[in-house]
Amino acid sequence: MDIDKPAPRDDEVLVRVRATSVQPYDWHLMRGEPRVARLMPGGLGLRRPNIAVLGADVAGEVEAVGKGVTGFRPGDEVFAMSKQGGFGEYVCVREDELAPKPARLSFEEAAAVPLAANTALLAVRDQGRIQPGQRVLVNGASGGVGTFAVQLAKAFGAEVTGVCSGRNVDLVRSLGADEVVDYTKEDFTRLGRRFDVVLDNAVRHGASAYRRVLKPKGIHILIGGPGGRWLQPAGRMFAMLAAAPFLPHGVALTDVVACKENKPNLVTLTELIEDGKVTPAIDRCYPFEEIPAAIRYQEEGHVPGKVVIRVSDAT
Repeated sequence: MDIDKPAPRDDEVLVRVRATSVQPYDWHLMRGEPRVARLMPGGLGLRRPNIAVLGADVAGEVEAVGKGVTGFRPGDEVFAMSKQGGFGEYVCVREDELAPKPARLSFEEAAAVPLAANTALLAVRDQGRIQPGQRVLVNGASGGVGTFAVQLAKAFGAEVTGVCSGRNVDLVRSLGADEVVDYTKEDFTRLGRRFDVVLDNAVRHGASAYRRVLKPKGIHILIGGPGGRWLQPAGRMFAMLAAAPFLPHGVALTDVVACKENKPNLVTLTELIEDGKVTPAIDRCYPFEEIPAAIRYQEEGHVPGKVVIRVSDAT
C-alpha cells in the first residue's frame, strides 16, 4: 500500500525508518483478536483496525522537524515506541516520545528495544519494585519481553529464575538467569520454591498455583499470555485480577500502551544498554518486503527474542 509521505506537526519529528520489529501487539491489531478487545474503549477497532499503519517500534534518522521542536535536528539517529507507523518508510513521532538511539546498537538492534523493553521495565521497576537480593521468576523468559525482563531483573540485583522450553534454555542462561526451568519437563509451580516477584509473560496457571510459588507479600505481574480468537489472553488476565482481593499476594497488570513516560524510560534503557547490562536478543531479521512472512513467523509462537524488519539501509 502506498500512502503520502507524512508531514510533521509543530511538536513532531519526521523519522526515516531504518528498522522496526514485529510483536504480538501488531498481529493482534491486524486480526482484531481477541475479538472481545474490539468492544473496549480505545481497543482494536470494531470493524477495522484503529491504526492505519502498524509497527509500534521505530529506529531511524530524523528527516525533518516541526516548528516547535528544539531537541532534534535532521540526521540525528533516534528510536521510539510510536504505537503506529513502523511498517512504513517514514513516520511522524512526537518529540516527547522520541529518544536518541543507543550508540552501541545498530538500527536493527535498536528497533528491538522500545515496546518490549519498555514493557519489561514497567514490570520490573514500577510494578515489581524489584530490590537487590529478591528472588524473581520470569515465566516466558525467552520471548521478546521475557529476554529483557531477565536482564533488567538482574540489573536491579535480583536472583532470577527463568522459565522457557528446552530449546531456549541456553539463551535464557546467557542473559544472566541464575536458574532456568524447562517447562516441558517441570512445572515451576510445584518445585517447592517461593519468589518475591513473578513476571508472567505466559499466564497459564490458576490463582492457586501462583499462591504456591509466591511469598505472602509477593506480587504477580501479568504481562501477557497465549492469544486466542475470542477472549484470550484477556480472559485469563481479567480472571486473575478478579481473584486478587482474595489472594495473599498482590496482582498487577502491565499496560505499556497506556504509559505516558516512554521517552524517560527509553533514556533509562539506553543507559543500561550503554553500560552493557541489557542487550537485545534478536532471533531473525527480515527485509521490508517480507513483513507478511515475519508476522506469520511471530504468530507461530515460541519465538526466542525479537523478530526485526530492516526497512531501509543507511546512506
